[in-house]
Amino acid sequence: MNIQSPDAVANEQTPQLREALIAALRTIYDPEIPVNIYDLGLIYALEIDPPGRIAIGMTLTAPGCPVAETFPGTVEDRLREVPGVSEVHVTLVWEPPWSMELIPEHVKLQLGLL
Repeated sequence: MNIQSPDAVANEQTPQLREALIAALRTIYDPEIPVNIYDLGLIYALEIDPPGRIAIGMTLTAPGCPVAETFPGTVEDRLREVPGVSEVHVTLVWEPPWSMELIPEHVKLQLGLL
């Protein structure tokens, strides 16, 4: 019988949980640009600590964005729906400033920016 420590089990589940979190982030769209916040490059950090504590560092397209006060809560609520998540904390960061260069090429193609 192979008995693993809880930390070992959590570490094995981390890649699957990360994929599920990214999938959830891809369901949240920027209100001004028709692209999800993950592919738009607004997610700067995604940390997972056992048992399912999630820390997100994210930015917005501009500091004066009209959803600045509500968007972190939207992200927290969506990620809490992911199985295996016990806690979510979202921090807005402004450094480095977001720019169009953070958008991957395949998304720029979809938007007609290339």
